[in-house]
Amino acid sequence: MAADRSEKRAYGATRGFEFTDVAVIGAGAWGTALAINAARAGRRVRLWAREPEVVATIRHNGENTPFLPDRPVPAAIAVSNDMAATVRDAHLVLLVVPSQFIRQIAARLEQLLPSGVPVVICAKGIERDSGKMMSDIIAEEMPDRPLAALSGPTFAEEVAADLPTAVAVASACAGEGGAESSLAAHVALALGTATFRPYVSDDVAGVEVGGAVKNVLAIACGIATGMGFRSNTRAALITRGLEEMKCLADALGGRRETVTGLAGIGDLMLTCSSEQSRNMSFGLALGRGRSRAEILDGKAQVVEGVVNAVAVTDLARRLGIEMPICEAVRTVLEDGADITESLAALLGRPLRAEPRAIDLALPHPASDDIEARVEALTR
Repeated sequence: MAADRSEKRAYGATRGFEFTDVAVIGAGAWGTALAINAARAGRRVRLWAREPEVVATIRHNGENTPFLPDRPVPAAIAVSNDMAATVRDAHLVLLVVPSQFIRQIAARLEQLLPSGVPVVICAKGIERDSGKMMSDIIAEEMPDRPLAALSGPTFAEEVAADLPTAVAVASACAGEGGAESSLAAHVALALGTATFRPYVSDDVAGVEVGGAVKNVLAIACGIATGMGFRSNTRAALITRGLEEMKCLADALGGRRETVTGLAGIGDLMLTCSSEQSRNMSFGLALGRGRSRAEILDGKAQVVEGVVNAVAVTDLARRLGIEMPICEAVRTVLEDGADITESLAALLGRPLRAEPRAIDLALPHPASDDIEARVEALTR
């Protein structure tokens, strides 16, 4: 499990070292915002972009027009399509590419980075083909590399605008110095500003699960909202979705309490409550009757929850965990199931007890009427 392996990668070789030079790999909205924040924190920053047009707009217009328009990128940030030049002399690397590209980028980075240079995973998701967390992939592609995971309730535009934000940074806290000398603590000191407040954690698995599952749940909330349901429905999806998140974290060696923090419920509330969220807005369009292909056509930004709906549920099935909300999203996105029928099936499940200690399953007293009722409500 990811949490067990992270103990073996306990940070210590550069204890007390200040991360003066920071490389950010990935110049989407979130990568650009993190680069802006790192510069604001007094770091020397280099930013790698895959797209030549991103480099051009930052250099000539002073902003990342394709992904983060109207937010100035400081001239001191060096942007490049050359990954080797970006990471040269870096003391810390922030890995901010979409989750499904983490493996190939990590393999490239391993050839360029000296041993001991830490990597901070800032992507949220689970690899679809393998069902592995991002930290598992780094362990395979960059063995013995010090690593941390950064996650939390963050809209890139607000971080770039210097609005107050809190995140969780997790790494192993083993060793003589404990949490104070952990990689997570050093990352928090390097990136913390007057408005960007990192909290230190030792639960990499818990932090990663929160970031992966919340995107799927945000699609569910968007669908419900698009169908015309309101606050009660969204609150139920968030709360029961949080329980699904806790169960998965628990099975992967994380702690349920981590999921009640910034990287879990904090990110979940943000993503499920605002159309700024790509996943929420995608679900909203689905609930209003648009097709998946129509919504995604020509989108520059990745909707992570679309891929993670499959990856999360595949992993849950292997672990024997029930995640009915995530499963319902999967049936709609991957199996082409009717949204009304999927919602009716979700609502008509046996009645359960909320404390997990109570083993209870009662037949739903209105199961025969639910689909007709849902159809009537959404006409």
